[in-house]
Amino acid sequence: MTKEMVEQIKNNPKYQELVTKRSKFAWTLSIIILVVYYAFILFIAFSPETLGTKISPEGMMTWGIPVGIAIIVFAFALTGIYVKRANSEFDGLLNDVKSEVKEMK
Repeated sequence: MTKEMVEQIKNNPKYQELVTKRSKFAWTLSIIILVVYYAFILFIAFSPETLGTKISPEGMMTWGIPVGIAIIVFAFALTGIYVKRANSEFDGLLNDVKSEVKEMK
């Protein structure tokens, strides 16, 4: 790939749209998961008795375990959301850019 072709790709409006949308979406999901993780850690730090409370008086499991599992499942769900959007919207934009590059040759 030549430098001219790279510059043409970088200047392509669909490529710029792809980069902008993908970056914005990735940063949004990253911020969401960081807020959830840090909220969990801060909750443990400042209110350990809440998550340390047993679910049932005769049981052994505390509320921290299902909340921790829910956070892990939430992270997987966000990953799935990203993959779904990447495979539908982002790949379509990428294919448009590829076809335009082939036409330039």
